Amino acid sequence: MEYSTLHNGVKMPLEGFGVFQVPDPQVCKQAVLDAIKTGYRLIDTAAIYMNEEAVGAAIKEAVAAGIVKREDLFITTKLWTSDYGYEEAKKGFDRCLRRLGLEYLDLLLLHQPYGDVYGAWRAMTELYKAGKIRAIGVSNFNPGKMTEFCTLVDVKPMVNQIELHPFFAQYNAIEIMKEYGCVPQAWGPLAEGKHGIFTHPVLSDIGRKYGKTAAQVALKWNVQRGVSILPKSVHKERMEQNFDIWDFKLTKSDMAKIDSLDLGHSEIIDHNDPNIVKFILSGKPE
Repeated sequence: MEYSTLHNGVKMPLEGFGVFQVPDPQVCKQAVLDAIKTGYRLIDTAAIYMNEEAVGAAIKEAVAAGIVKREDLFITTKLWTSDYGYEEAKKGFDRCLRRLGLEYLDLLLLHQPYGDVYGAWRAMTELYKAGKIRAIGVSNFNPGKMTEFCTLVDVKPMVNQIELHPFFAQYNAIEIMKEYGCVPQAWGPLAEGKHGIFTHPVLSDIGRKYGKTAAQVALKWNVQRGVSILPKSVHKERMEQNFDIWDFKLTKSDMAKIDSLDLGHSEIIDHNDPNIVKFILSGKPE
């Protein structure tokens, strides 16, 4: 496993395990346990995923069994827009911590760039300075929003979690993050299975040289760009495959071939679509 060093000195694993769209408590708990046993140390959840309790139960069981110590893990969750604002964010943080059954968080993110992000950030900054969160960051902040936000806040985001995969490379977004000392983190690093990514001829051809799958090549491409990745699977064999990417290195030619797959836009979600914005602002995790 390799690590990124955040601008406050905290080390974050370059590969983690995501639990988006795993709402069933037992399935989620078992998946997180399997991930920890496989070697994953970064676990990523969110208030809106409705599975923080299951993630917390898995962490508790793994620590009690002696598989890991709490300090070995890097636990991330995210505040939804309904918990934005100064007071709301503090309450939202308390709820997240209670659901996870933890005494502190390793990383707390603003899940979306809409709503009172500045009020929420003030609260998060205070919690960070009080030692209740080891790092704070954002998610889905495009280059323009990232520039505005980093210009106006005192404590800059340490992570920005956005859609990053071979079909949506977002090199410009990554450069803006680096300008502000922010580590890029990929949600959907396997494009949610779109574009035939698991059998894509370019990725598969490259993979054959190293005895790796197309998915492993796609994941390696991102980490070689300095991007932290969050692949998701509830199948232990796939988890193990996704984790088995640290024994080979892509060449410049390989990287260029994968870069050529970039479509320049998302086919998963358009955060500039007014209907998407309205939908995001309408939800409320309980």
